[in-house]
Amino acid sequence: MNNYEVDLAVIGSGPGGYVAAIRASQLGLKTICVERAEIGGICLNWGCIPTKALLKSAEMIHHINEAESFGLKVNDFSFDVQKIVERSRKVADKMSKGVQFLFKKYKVQSVLGNASIKDANNVEVKDKDGNVTDLITTNNIIIATGARPRMFPGINVDREKIITSREAMLPTRTPNSVIIMGAGAIGVEFAYFYNSLGSKVTIIEMMDRLLPIEDEEVSKELLRHYKKYGINVLTKTKVISANSIPNGVEVKIQKADGNEEILIADIALNAIGIQANIENIGLENVGIALERNFIKVNQFLQTNQPNIYAIGDVAGAPWLAHKASAEGIVAAEHIAGHHTGGVDYNNIPGCTYCIPQVASVGLTEAKAKEQGYEVKIGKFPFSANGKATAIGDTSGFAKIIVDAKYGEILGVHLIGPDVTELIAEAGFARSIGATGKSIFRTIHAHPTLSEALMEAAAVAYNETVNL
Repeated sequence: MNNYEVDLAVIGSGPGGYVAAIRASQLGLKTICVERAEIGGICLNWGCIPTKALLKSAEMIHHINEAESFGLKVNDFSFDVQKIVERSRKVADKMSKGVQFLFKKYKVQSVLGNASIKDANNVEVKDKDGNVTDLITTNNIIIATGARPRMFPGINVDREKIITSREAMLPTRTPNSVIIMGAGAIGVEFAYFYNSLGSKVTIIEMMDRLLPIEDEEVSKELLRHYKKYGINVLTKTKVISANSIPNGVEVKIQKADGNEEILIADIALNAIGIQANIENIGLENVGIALERNFIKVNQFLQTNQPNIYAIGDVAGAPWLAHKASAEGIVAAEHIAGHHTGGVDYNNIPGCTYCIPQVASVGLTEAKAKEQGYEVKIGKFPFSANGKATAIGDTSGFAKIIVDAKYGEILGVHLIGPDVTELIAEAGFARSIGATGKSIFRTIHAHPTLSEALMEAAAVAYNETVNL
């Protein structure tokens, strides 16, 4: 058995855990990180990164199908699903190896195995057979164990026909039909992917629209495009059960009027939420408090046991990789005695990588009004943007919500070409207290997609000259 004495033990090497471990080591803390599977966690290996590789292939298919409009002729076009998947796996592997390199560079010790907290200062690591391989004595612990797809009674996930996002990334062929249960980011991204491959896709969502947490106008715009793609969207619809049958899956649904129907498809994807990985990591040994089955933390990510921290998905919403990384830095700096104000949870961007892309930060129009703000709204379509017209993608719009009294940027909502690359400007503007006027009075390069945000801000003040 290996014995270690360290300043910090990090459990989990996802975008929260590996960032926390590296930052802690940079600050002079002797750090060890325990990972039970692949270095980089779910995000790098089975989430954020490989899915974006798959979606890029889907986007390429989309562009090739429209090649003639660009004066290009593509003859005998075809694609190989297995090679698409193979590329995504290579991308994931490269990113995982990148984190391993960073661990070596910053002298973070890594250990493979299942970690469990024995007490406030000791972590035990076991191999897959349950044998103890490592004992870590530590001054501090960061729990970064992430989350997994949430399971519901009646939805009988067998990971063959009724699958999770993990299996959805590994198709060996194009299914004729796919039912996707849930219209959050995961659901709509896979809907776009499988639709691009040629599958008949049906999305089922209990709420009244796609991407229910986004601004309502964005959801409506996305729905318009999904209908154009031929994706069947059933909102205000509840999944009662999902079961495998000899030739596929059978999904029983209940619509808003109470009527029930049976849907049949080749496969069904369970994309209805996530649940924290809190089991078998020793939380009960140190009395860690939970809130709605996620670990309860303070502004510095401390649990009720002061030297034990929790970050990322296991510590609750929003379940985003960049939120986990931000929390990892805060936790590491707090442990090292550096001043930190914590994470600004009101300024975390959200991105969805379907086509058209969706990105947002801050309050929706409805939330701003609910909170009593008198607002100015600026909205600018990409159809009036020169760069968007030149590249042949004029879908969507930029929308800005500004406090009418003080000019504070309350929220920005984008749907359209490459908007996930544009949202950082809005987040930065909000972080420094910029006003709506400062956005449109900042000179933006022409022609660029970023001008759409500038123009949206100008619309809010009735000062646009391009609409």
